[in-house]
Amino acid sequence: MTRCAWAGPDQIYIDYHDHEWGVPEYDSRALWEKLILEGYQAGLSWITILKKRENFRAAFAGFEPKEIATWGEDRVELLVQNAGIIRHRGKINATIGNAKAYLEIEAEQGFSNYIWGFVNHTPIIHGFSQLGEVPNSDAIAIAMSKDLKKRGFKFCGPTIVYAFMQAAGLVNDHVTTCPQHPNNR
Repeated sequence: MTRCAWAGPDQIYIDYHDHEWGVPEYDSRALWEKLILEGYQAGLSWITILKKRENFRAAFAGFEPKEIATWGEDRVELLVQNAGIIRHRGKINATIGNAKAYLEIEAEQGFSNYIWGFVNHTPIIHGFSQLGEVPNSDAIAIAMSKDLKKRGFKFCGPTIVYAFMQAAGLVNDHVTTCPQHPNNR
């Protein structure tokens, strides 16, 4: 058995692949963090985000939406100067706006319930045998992306949302030869 081809050779990548990617996440705040980090990854490699993840957590108050939703331009300016994160003003502003949108969904129905509702509260287990078969989006990601945008989220296009779905375990795209594929455990 061999890991999915994208996982390696850095240990941080291997650990992420083996212990996080494709593992169902049900905690609302943790789901929001994963979605936000996927948005920061747009245009970059995922290893860049993994290496900066602890810096992001420190800079963004542990990804606590209630706190982030109160931030203004002064905090944006501080974050733009923080070399430990991706200093993209648009993504920083989007994170603050996304925190506000998250709080509305959380109060309305629970963010986890909302997100998992797109897959009928059951992870989708794919049976792809090669990395080349894995899509970078699907109809569910498109629907989730549209609804998130309607609710005020930014940096949540279908490709970002599909990567989020993979990261959060809504879909399991470990290839069938990978020890992390559910049929191999």
